[in-house]
Amino acid sequence: MSRRVNKLAVSAALMSGVLLLGAGMSACSKGESAEKLLADARQYQQKGDNKAALIQLKNALEKSPDLAEARFQLASLYNDLGEPLAAEKEIRRAIALKYPAEKTTPVLARTLLMQGEFQKVLDETASDQSEAVQVLRGDAYLSLGADKAAQAEEAFQAALKLRATNGEALVGLARVASLRKDLDGAIRFGEEAVSKDPQNPAVWSFKGDLLRFQDKPAEALAAYQQVVKLKPDHRSAHLEIAYLLVADGKYDAAQASLDTARKLTPNNFIVLYTQALLDYSRGKYTAAQENLLKVLRVAPNHMPTLLLAGAVELNTGSVKQAEQYLRKYLEANPDNVYARKMLAGALLKSGQAPDALNVLGPALKTEQQDASLLALAGETYMQARDFDKATSYFSKATVLEPQKALLRTSLGLSKLAQGDKTGAVAEMERAAALDSSSLEAGLALLRTELGLEHFDKALQIATELEKKHGDRPVVHNTKGGIYLAKKDLPKARASFEKALSLDKTYLPSMINLAQIDLQDRKFEQARQRFDALLQKDPKNVEAMTALANIAVLENKPEVATNWLIKAATENPEALAPALQLAVHYMRGNEAAKAVTLLRKYQVAHAASPELLDVLGQAQLATKDQAGALETFSKLASVMPKSAVPLYRIGVVQQLAKNESAAVDSLKKAVALDADYLPAFQGLIGIAVAKRDYEQALTLARQVQKQQPKQPPGYLFEGDIYEAQQKPAQALVAYEKALTLSQGAPNIFLKIHNALRAQGKEKDAAQRLAQWRKDKPDDFAVALLEAEGNIRDKNYKLAATQLEALQKKKVDDVIVLNNLAWVYQQLKDPRALSVAEQAYKLQSTHPSVVDTLGWLLIEQGNTTRGIELLRKAIAAVPDERAAGELRYHLAYGLHKSGDKAGARKELEKLLASGAQFPQLEEARALMKQL
Repeated sequence: MSRRVNKLAVSAALMSGVLLLGAGMSACSKGESAEKLLADARQYQQKGDNKAALIQLKNALEKSPDLAEARFQLASLYNDLGEPLAAEKEIRRAIALKYPAEKTTPVLARTLLMQGEFQKVLDETASDQSEAVQVLRGDAYLSLGADKAAQAEEAFQAALKLRATNGEALVGLARVASLRKDLDGAIRFGEEAVSKDPQNPAVWSFKGDLLRFQDKPAEALAAYQQVVKLKPDHRSAHLEIAYLLVADGKYDAAQASLDTARKLTPNNFIVLYTQALLDYSRGKYTAAQENLLKVLRVAPNHMPTLLLAGAVELNTGSVKQAEQYLRKYLEANPDNVYARKMLAGALLKSGQAPDALNVLGPALKTEQQDASLLALAGETYMQARDFDKATSYFSKATVLEPQKALLRTSLGLSKLAQGDKTGAVAEMERAAALDSSSLEAGLALLRTELGLEHFDKALQIATELEKKHGDRPVVHNTKGGIYLAKKDLPKARASFEKALSLDKTYLPSMINLAQIDLQDRKFEQARQRFDALLQKDPKNVEAMTALANIAVLENKPEVATNWLIKAATENPEALAPALQLAVHYMRGNEAAKAVTLLRKYQVAHAASPELLDVLGQAQLATKDQAGALETFSKLASVMPKSAVPLYRIGVVQQLAKNESAAVDSLKKAVALDADYLPAFQGLIGIAVAKRDYEQALTLARQVQKQQPKQPPGYLFEGDIYEAQQKPAQALVAYEKALTLSQGAPNIFLKIHNALRAQGKEKDAAQRLAQWRKDKPDDFAVALLEAEGNIRDKNYKLAATQLEALQKKKVDDVIVLNNLAWVYQQLKDPRALSVAEQAYKLQSTHPSVVDTLGWLLIEQGNTTRGIELLRKAIAAVPDERAAGELRYHLAYGLHKSGDKAGARKELEKLLASGAQFPQLEEARALMKQL
């Protein structure tokens, strides 16, 4: 039979044994006196069976609730088990029952100390001069901070006067020395403690702590193992052993120590934290998350947990959640450089370079010898597009660690961004030479050469990497990328397949092969790749998402939805699949479903920035402006230092026609992040709408000043001049933007339009012809050329060009939509079938729906044509942008015989002031009606 049946049978037998044991103990206890049960508890404790001792003590108190000795023993046991709250309750009962103060006071002090109630320890033990209490008072003083070191020293010395061999008092003096940064003194007192009190686990535990601080893990491990030898049920020692084994990569041995600690104190949150640390080290991020959340429920301010939670969330892609944890940690520990670096890394991942620089600022003032910190500052300036400062910081880091290949690689990348291609390649080559076995340095050099389109050099590097790292899938995947860039699909496919032969679940190569399959229209082959992965890993979110994307390309939205629903269902605790499903709903014009879905997840992820952002956008899509405003306001409270929520709020306010509030929100966004372009774009848009062109230009030039080597500020300026119908000035700005962008097609399109707006058709045509000659594969500009021929009514040439483009991108909706229109003008019977094809691919895009609707009207199918035109108009958010569509609808109504309906549409259209090509035809039709 199956192994599972046996396992269940064994589990059942074990459970039965436990139940019988419990029943037997309970039954045996019924006839015994409280004193006998108390004696049994002592015996169990001596044997190390704390659970049995706990049961017997509770049984004794059930028989005799006022048995002070039992209360005292139970309090002591709870302390040993790491449950100070329960211990305090019992020791206070013992005190109330007049149990001797010389016994209860040390237990109470220890209980309060474990709870962090340091001042209470001092207040409630002021009159006790015993040796044990003096040690505990010293511990309390130390915990209150460096300014209490003298009082702590006095308390420990008082304990040593009573017993010169008191190891814990000597450890206390060592801790005082450590607090005073006297490492030699700390070591001296620690060694004295070990020599004078060698049977005391506490002195060995301190020795282990001190050795860890000195970065001597092997010696520290030996010290903790001595603790366990002296006291096998010492929970903290088992945990410290687990920490060291985790750091050494000995995960199975660490798990064994952790399991021992868990048996000793199953409900202790430190055990849960350590398990999370082990899970994190093993890459089991979901398991780590679960344990960390359990810790934070009972100890929301446990700093190590907050730090680890930040690291875990970073690795799962929940960057905003990571940011929250790390900010909270830094509030309590502002001098922790490691946490600052991690928070800065999180901010960089979410594109918040200015905030990252603020976070790094304090550390950069004091830690100029930390190469990793300087390198991170370099990365931050890279993202902020201040390449000179980035290069400066990377250079400083390489001075500190000149033999570190990774730093040379980063320096090379910053030089590349500066435009210093020669210097960049030189640094990359130096990095590769410094560590010829470094895969990372080799890949960085390869990718640099690939980015410079030095394909032969890139292939040469890839071949060398294959010789040294031929067993690594990433090498063959990267080589496949080079062949893709060269458009050598057979060789690209061979490289990706080689990567998969090394690791059948290597997702990057699987995705790349699927992309080639999709280009070849081999949908089934692409699908089979991810199906195979799901056979091995049924809950793989990436595979399900890939299958959903394939279904979208095949225009099978229902199949895509089912895959995304499955991804969310199979991973109910994970937020990412639900967010992907919500975005899919929104793309399919089903924003209401997205809102419903995200509301469910909001219960468990109320403070998730990612969820709040998508939810707000979904609410906006359902025209729930009040709901969207509330959600984005919550997002702003969760992300108080981010410009994004304020920008989102400004958009909602603008749609609600609350212009002053929108301007205020957008200005606040800019104040938080002066490089956040969407907020500038929003402010410029409002100024242009008010015809306040001077204000708009002031904003555009502010962007230019902040980003002098980037195109956005000049693009804004060109758009503002274009809005004023000043194409000559717009052209100057666009030319500057084109130069800075190193030839971006979208900017060239603007230049083309600006030339035509000045009547420079010949210049526009010449520039277009030269661009097409220099960049024959530029799809966007080729489409522009075809659209120009449509505008010039050169339909036959436009059809030829669009047909060529359609062969390159079979399912490009814009090409199909334009081709359908051209065919209709040529009276080509293929017009309707091509329009239907475009509609099948994108049934919610207003232009696509309008084209099909208009073709149907012209061909006499007014019923379906009118229905589609109404659908197209409903999908346009701004009424003023729907002018041509409304004219088509009015004409369709007129053609169907609905004169009143046509007149109503025309009245509404002409009153709106909308500008559209058929404005004169609309006026003529109105007169006719």
